[in-house]
Amino acid sequence: MSNFNAGQIRVPFTKAVKVLMIANFVIWFVGQLLIEGYGGIPIVKYLGLFPGKVLFEGALWQLVTYMFLHSLSVSHILFNMLLLWFIGSELETKWGTRFFCVYYLLSGIGAAVLYCLAILIYSQFSGVQYGFMIPVIGASGSIFGLLLAYGIIFGERIIHFMMVFPMKAKVFVLLLGGVEVLTLISTGVAGGDVANLAHLGGIASGFAIIKGWNAYLQYQWNKKAKKKNRNLKLVINNEDQSKNPKFWN
Repeated sequence: MSNFNAGQIRVPFTKAVKVLMIANFVIWFVGQLLIEGYGGIPIVKYLGLFPGKVLFEGALWQLVTYMFLHSLSVSHILFNMLLLWFIGSELETKWGTRFFCVYYLLSGIGAAVLYCLAILIYSQFSGVQYGFMIPVIGASGSIFGLLLAYGIIFGERIIHFMMVFPMKAKVFVLLLGGVEVLTLISTGVAGGDVANLAHLGGIASGFAIIKGWNAYLQYQWNKKAKKKNRNLKLVINNEDQSKNPKFWN
């Protein structure tokens, strides 16, 4: 998300964002609208995220494939792809294509894993089992991971919520997170038509990835610094006693 006033900021189509958008639209149009809608082949049945199948039948591929499927409503895929373009392109420009792709996929996978675990825990305490059978589809887990990263990196940037209300990016992300929490509380873990828990899982996964990556970089920096310090040698030249000793590395 950027300040979208005309003439101020141009949002580019970066390489990975372009590929992801094309892949999502092709799978949605060809796979879901044509093959499933008219051909009767149940794409979502095999590629959507079913917590029960992942947990008890080993359908681990669903942790990845679900994020490339969307509901048949045009607004679902359109909203996700617009967010992917607006915020993803800037993050890819800053991070580079490789890290952006890793972050995007891991945010989506992390959201799916947390969702499945939450459904499992919820069923154990409540006895409600239907959450295992309800499919989750959409790129929203990854998108919310991107939103979290955008709020951290470009937190002071002014964006326009609903194209009207100006606010800082970090405030916008906190607002979205708060809305997701309140909606989750009001609808329940497996209730409603929107998987708010997966959205929050994307935020949590994105935060964990950023913190873990920063910790790894800090560890590597400290490791190199210590290695460099160990290679430093203190040499004293006392051959000429008439002069003060000289020290160098």
